[in-house]
Amino acid sequence: MQWRTQVGIVGAGPAGLLLSHLLHLRGVESIVVERTSRAHVLARIRAGVLEAGTVAVLREAGLGDRMDREGKPHEGVAIAWAGRGRFLIDTRRFTGKEMMAYGQTAITEDLFAARDAAGGHIIDEAEGVALHRVTGAPFITFDKEGAPHRIDCDFIAGCDGFHGVSRQTIPAAVLRTFEKSYPFGWLGIMSETPPYPDICYVHHRRGFALASQRGPNLSRYYVQCDLSDTVDQWPDDRFWSEFKARCPQEMAQSIVTGPSIEKSIAPLRSFVAEPMRHGNLFLAGDAAHIVPPTGAKGLNLAVSDVWYLARAFAARYERGETHYLDSYSEMALRRVWGAERLSWWLTNLLHRFPDESEFDERMKEDQLEYLRCSPHAQASLAEQYVGLPFES
Repeated sequence: MQWRTQVGIVGAGPAGLLLSHLLHLRGVESIVVERTSRAHVLARIRAGVLEAGTVAVLREAGLGDRMDREGKPHEGVAIAWAGRGRFLIDTRRFTGKEMMAYGQTAITEDLFAARDAAGGHIIDEAEGVALHRVTGAPFITFDKEGAPHRIDCDFIAGCDGFHGVSRQTIPAAVLRTFEKSYPFGWLGIMSETPPYPDICYVHHRRGFALASQRGPNLSRYYVQCDLSDTVDQWPDDRFWSEFKARCPQEMAQSIVTGPSIEKSIAPLRSFVAEPMRHGNLFLAGDAAHIVPPTGAKGLNLAVSDVWYLARAFAARYERGETHYLDSYSEMALRRVWGAERLSWWLTNLLHRFPDESEFDERMKEDQLEYLRCSPHAQASLAEQYVGLPFES
């Protein structure tokens, strides 16, 4: 079977689905191709802290009703260290903007529902997806239920994640990559318990910990762990004991524990691919960049990427303008590198590294004390954490 569309989108995660929806709102046709099933996509447990700009994009696209009902607005992020009480980086005070705790799974459900309601064309369980002639008249091929299929298009948006085919299609002579791996992972659990009131980062000599939120009765907690650890080595009792040991006493006493409903270990790494465009192929989201989760930027970068792309494609089809297409990679990468820097800085500041000396630890404690006492330092962090404005 063969189709023709304006934009072929590879990947039905939040980036690909949101791009398809934004294009639909601007009258631009698209077809989304996904190698896995819809159930598999929806089973992914990922980010849950949305920047102010991401919240605005979802609302403007008609995707904010459930988020506003079930999400938890928050006005900052707390930091605690060395057994001391926490302090708040008040994003609303310093920026006038509010963030939202709302899980990626819920966003993906909302996007599928919106695309289904609009009659969006989403092909899942596509095998052997390949991209062709990306510097000319591009097309996508794949097999579905044993039969070959082809999608001819004007442009391809590669939203298929770090391990997808889109980035791999760009010749090595063209693509430049930057990568940093960290010598630890995050063990995360989900529990159906009332969350801690603040999103709270904890720096401790035993290692990093994080209290996060997904809903009124859904909590996400993390502890720094060894890369060699397995989930089986971390029964719930051990997790809760270790998490509380890293928290200030008043925080530990207020944590509501319960059985985990999901548990996983994720390595931390930073990765950027340049450029994010090759011919008529445009990369977005994890296909182009990975950030450590410390800065809560991964999903938010994917949203800004596809917002830029949707604007660029719309300008091309509505007015014949190519400025935004031509500047997409440079513009998106400015935001990517800013998010990479913030995530790298927070990761280094808040985690315990294997080769860290007592001097290194005291430097971190002093830096945290400076952050606690300096409104200027807090304002700088708040501005970056809540999300910088999209470029015009």
